[in-house]
Amino acid sequence: MIGVLSAVGAVAAAGLSARWNWWRPAVTGGLPVLMYHKIGDFPRGSKLKKLWVSAADFRKQLEYLKDHGYSAIDFRDWRDAEKGVRPLPEKPVMITFDDGYMNNYDLAFPLLKEFGMKGCVFLVYETMEQHNAWHDPETEPWLKMLTWAQIREMQDSGLVEFGSHTMRHRNLAELPADEVRWELSESKARLEERLGRAVIGFAYPYGSGAYKPEVRRAALDAGYRFDFSIKQGISALPWAREKEPVRRLLIRGDDNMFDFHLNMTRGKARF
Repeated sequence: MIGVLSAVGAVAAAGLSARWNWWRPAVTGGLPVLMYHKIGDFPRGSKLKKLWVSAADFRKQLEYLKDHGYSAIDFRDWRDAEKGVRPLPEKPVMITFDDGYMNNYDLAFPLLKEFGMKGCVFLVYETMEQHNAWHDPETEPWLKMLTWAQIREMQDSGLVEFGSHTMRHRNLAELPADEVRWELSESKARLEERLGRAVIGFAYPYGSGAYKPEVRRAALDAGYRFDFSIKQGISALPWAREKEPVRRLLIRGDDNMFDFHLNMTRGKARF
């Protein structure tokens, strides 16, 4: 009987280890960059449920950050620290949102204001005031994107900085070089014209091209200071820009708070 219980315990422990990285040593220092997409309840028919984080869960995650002494920064804060203008806070965190959905304004923005936390949103330029046209509606229902009036309000609050997510959310690793350059440089130029300030942050759609040397070189040549991948992890500080893009922590809709804690302390919750 004891042998059976021991075997059951071993199986349970193996299952726990497969889901959670609690046994990994804690990561000290560095910059955890949280990656969100959609805030709210996923719509009927969505096959991308993991990219939806409920407003209630987002609130709990902001509470965790506040309770554990994290200060949210934006691209300008990071660049100012690099230039020696002012240091980063003792425990910095970056809260990023890919694509620019209207639910970022309706649900995430009020919570950022409530907690006094900064956020960064990567915009797909040509889809603003329209819908997420790169998605097959059979897989993910089309959603409203931010309007320029909402973007200006968020920027004027001082809590949200915007970056580029290309013009059309295409897979950069599969495009000809001239189209890659256009997606990168045109979105930067048009956003800067709209926003009236420099756009120094960029995130690769689908994470594609982030580790393809010619695509990454095109992103840096376009003038972005910080380029963000979807590779899971926490980037060390100071960031080795010449080595790789900034890593991020995907926050999933089915994460619990233990998952969130492991992301923040181990750089990964799951295998």
